[in-house]
Amino acid sequence: MSTHDTTRHASGQSQHCEQPYDGADCHCGSGSSKTLVAGAPRVALAGAPNAGKTSIYNALTGLHAKTGNYPGVTVQRSMGTCKVGGKTLTIEDLPGAYSLDPISPDEQIVHDVLTGTSTTVSAPDALVIVVDATTLQRGMNFIAEALALELPTCLVVTMTDELSRRTGRLNVAALGQALGIPAVRVIGHRGVGMPDLRAQLAQVENWQRTPLPPPTDPDEITSWADSVLAAADYQAPQNDQITSAVDKVLLRPIPGTIVFFTIMFLFFQAIFTWAAPFQDAVEGGFGYLGGLVHNWLDESHPLIAGLLGDGIIGGVGAVLTFIPQIIIMFLIIAVLEGVGYMSRAAFLMDRIMSIAGLEGRAFVALLSSLACAIPGIMATRTLPSTKDRVATMLAAPLMTCSARLPVYVIMISLTVDGDAKVGPFGTRGVVMFALYLLGAVSAMAAAWVVKQLTDRGGVLLPFYMEMPPYRMPRLRTVFIMVWDACKGFLKKAGTIITLTTVILWVLLNVPMRSDAQFEAFCASDKQCAAIAAAVDKPESSTVKGDDGQVITDAEELGKLLDAQKTSYTMDNSWAAKGGKVVQPVFEPLGFDWRINVATLSSLAARETFVATLGQIAAAEDPEDPGAHLATMTYQQDTLTNKAGDQLFNPATVIAILVFFVYALQCMATAGAMRRETGTWKWPIIAFTYMFVMAWVMAALSRALVAAFM
Repeated sequence: MSTHDTTRHASGQSQHCEQPYDGADCHCGSGSSKTLVAGAPRVALAGAPNAGKTSIYNALTGLHAKTGNYPGVTVQRSMGTCKVGGKTLTIEDLPGAYSLDPISPDEQIVHDVLTGTSTTVSAPDALVIVVDATTLQRGMNFIAEALALELPTCLVVTMTDELSRRTGRLNVAALGQALGIPAVRVIGHRGVGMPDLRAQLAQVENWQRTPLPPPTDPDEITSWADSVLAAADYQAPQNDQITSAVDKVLLRPIPGTIVFFTIMFLFFQAIFTWAAPFQDAVEGGFGYLGGLVHNWLDESHPLIAGLLGDGIIGGVGAVLTFIPQIIIMFLIIAVLEGVGYMSRAAFLMDRIMSIAGLEGRAFVALLSSLACAIPGIMATRTLPSTKDRVATMLAAPLMTCSARLPVYVIMISLTVDGDAKVGPFGTRGVVMFALYLLGAVSAMAAAWVVKQLTDRGGVLLPFYMEMPPYRMPRLRTVFIMVWDACKGFLKKAGTIITLTTVILWVLLNVPMRSDAQFEAFCASDKQCAAIAAAVDKPESSTVKGDDGQVITDAEELGKLLDAQKTSYTMDNSWAAKGGKVVQPVFEPLGFDWRINVATLSSLAARETFVATLGQIAAAEDPEDPGAHLATMTYQQDTLTNKAGDQLFNPATVIAILVFFVYALQCMATAGAMRRETGTWKWPIIAFTYMFVMAWVMAALSRALVAAFM
C-alpha cells in the first residue's frame, strides 16, 4: 500500500498557491488554481490526532481542510501557502501520530516525511509540533521523538482555555525554555495566539535546535518528561464533568446502543420531513423552467429546446432537486462530528465490529463512507492491520453514500405516500432507515467473509481511540462542511452529470425520425392514433388524462401528441438499443430498457440514474416530469410484467432500491481503491462480488414483493 499521498485539500482537489493576497498574511482559498511557490521553505505541522493541527493549518493558509472533534480526521498530507514578514512559506499539514514508530499507514506518512526517508518528498525545513494542553503528559513522548530529529522546531500548545476551565495550569513560555525551543499558545478557532505564531514563522530561519536532545530510552523519557513539566508548572486538568456524566450513559452497551440507533432513525426522518417543502419548490422551479424553454423554442428550434429543456434542465434538474436532502444530511453529520460523538459511536460499535473480525476504528472509516466511499476508503489508513484495511475497503462501498440518496428518495417517493405513518414516524423515513441499515449490515457481513478468507488465524488487535471531550460545534466549521458538500454535489452536477445527460440526450434522440415514419407508427398504435384523431377533432376526443377525465383542450392534446413522437424516437434510439442489449441480464429484476440505460449511466456517478430518468420523463412531460414517472408503463411483455402494467410498481421499485444498496456503480470508488491498494485486483473483486450480490438480492426481493402484490 502506498503511504505517500499527493498534495490535496479537503475536497480532494490539488491545492496550490503562488502570489500572496495583498494586505493579508494568508491567501489561496480552496477554490484557487494557483501553484505553490517553488523553493519556498516548507514547515510541517505534526502532533497527536485531534490536537488542532488542521485548525492552525486553515488559519495560516486560508484553506478549508476538514476538521472534526474526533481523532483520525486528517489521513493525508495537505499543503498550502502563507506569507509572513515579507516571506512566503509552504505549510504542510500531516496526519495525526502518537509516535514516530509507525503502526498504521497514516503514521507511516508522518515518519517518512519527518525523517526524510520518503522516496517522493524531502524532509521539511522546519517543524511545528502541535500539542493539546489537556493531554500534554501523553504528548511528551512525541515531543521527545520529534526533537531527536534535530530540525528547527517550534512548539504550539492548543486547548489552553479548556485546560484552565478544568482547573489545570501551564506556563507555556517556561515549557519552551525547558525544551530549548520557541513555544506559542494558540487557540486556533478563536484566533488567539495566531499573531505570535506568525511572528515566529517570520523568523523560522532563526529557530534554534534544542541544546540538549531528549533521551531515547522509554524509562528515561518518562523522567525527562516529568522534569520538563515540573519546570513548566504543569498541572493536569480534572476530568470534564459534563463529558463524564454523558459518557456514563452513552458508553454503556444497552442505553448507548439505544441512543445510537435513535439518532440514526431520527436522522433519516429529518431527511424526508424537513426537506420535503424545499424539494417540492426546487422541483417545481425546474419543471417551470423546462416548460418555459419548450414554449420559447419548440417552434423555432425544436432540437435546442429538447437539449436544453429535456437534456440539461430535465436531467440535471432531477439531481439538483435533492440539494435540500444533501444539506440536511451533512448538517447533521457535521453536528455529530463537532460534538464529539463519533468516537463514542466507534466505541459502541467495537463489539459489533469484532464479530466481523474488525476493530472499532474500522467503524469510523465505514461511517465516513456515508458521505462518500472515497474518504471512507482513505480513512482505512488509520488501521494498523493490512488485512483489516483490505476488508474495510471491500466493505466501505456497501455503506450508503450520499450519491445513493437521490435514487432512494425518488424511488421511495414513487411508491410510499408522503402521509403514510408507522406509528408516529413517517413511512418514507422508516424505509430510508431500513435501506441504510441493510447497507451497514451487509458491509459487516462482507468484511467478515473477507476476513475469513484472508486472515482466519489472525489475532484481533485491541481497540483504542481517544475520547475527546464534548464540545459545542463551531458554526463556521459546520457551515464549511455543509457548503463543501453542496459545492461538491453541484460541481458533480455541473460536470460529470451534465456531460452524461448531454451524451444520453444525443443517444436518446438519434437516429432522428421523420414525420412520415412517425405518422406510420402512429397509425398502427392504438393510443397514438386516438390522440392524433383528438388533435384533429378535440370535441370528439376519447383521450383520458391521469385523473380519468376526457381531454378536449387542443393545446393539451397537442402536447400529448408531441410526447408520443418523443417517446417513439426514444424507443428506437441508440440508447434504447443499448438498453435492450442488456435486457436479458436485468429483465428478471423487472427492469425495462429505460431503467437499464439509467443503471448503465450510473457507472459514471450514481446520481445519473435519477438524471437519466428525469430526462426521459421531462421529454414526455416537461411541465411535471416527476409525476410522469409514476404513470410510466411497460411497453411490451417481459418475464415479470405485461405491456401496460405500471413500470415503477412496488416489486420493481424494491428491486431497484436493493440493487443500488449492493452494486458498486461508481468508478471513482474503484479508482480510490486502486490507489490505496496499489493493484487492480481488489477493485475488480469488489465490483464483481457487489454486482453479483446486487443482482441476486434484487431478484429475490422482487420475487418476494411480487408474491404479496
